[in-house]
Amino acid sequence: MNIIIIEDEKPAARRLQRMLKEIGFEVKTLLHSVEESLEWFCNNEHPDLIMLDIQLSDGLSFEIFETLEIKSSIIFTTAYDEYALKAFKLNSIDYLLKPIDEGDLKHAIHQFKENNPLAKKNQSFDIESIRELLTNPIENFKKRFTIKVGQHLKIVNSDEIECFYSENKATYIHTNKNRSYIIDPTLEQLENQLDTKKFYRVSRKFFINIDAIQDIISYSNSRLQIKLHHFKEFEIIVSREKVKDFKFWLG
Repeated sequence: MNIIIIEDEKPAARRLQRMLKEIGFEVKTLLHSVEESLEWFCNNEHPDLIMLDIQLSDGLSFEIFETLEIKSSIIFTTAYDEYALKAFKLNSIDYLLKPIDEGDLKHAIHQFKENNPLAKKNQSFDIESIRELLTNPIENFKKRFTIKVGQHLKIVNSDEIECFYSENKATYIHTNKNRSYIIDPTLEQLENQLDTKKFYRVSRKFFINIDAIQDIISYSNSRLQIKLHHFKEFEIIVSREKVKDFKFWLG
């Protein structure tokens, strides 16, 4: 099976290439921009499968499909977990969230090879509806949370929340009054409930509020450390795979 990777972060592209090799697929072609991809597709036979990042250095990868008819199946790789879930579910598109998990990758490839209807050539999807959801997500966010404090119920507005975090299989909010409260939803459930312009999932353990950021510091291995105004309990680290998309979210 012929696979290519289109990913503008070269370390992330090489990591995915190694992961695919470990499960038996040699990837010889790595592309890193819309322009480079367009030139390659014009001069080469289209592959069976494309592992495709959404945000490339010179634009959204959807521009490739607007210019050329690509005769390949596609698995998107993205750190846009807040956006992609809505956009891709509506269009029944296969995707992997960064940082890519080996088990998820194996499952996606197995689905492609065995019985996934998306493995058909010339899979169709509505580029414009995906672009619209990526740039203008539907604003049906959760604006307040009800917290049980002893025998009382407390209402916390989302604007008061510095971050959501998980610890010991529980989910917490931390407020700008420097208080933490346990809540029922998991971080995964919160992905479709939070205002994606204000909250970003920097790691598997944290959503942060953009208004709560006090400082952003360069960290080891090309990562970033986030300092919030009040939350000091744990380090908040943006993984290397998410740094590019985090900067894009910051604007």
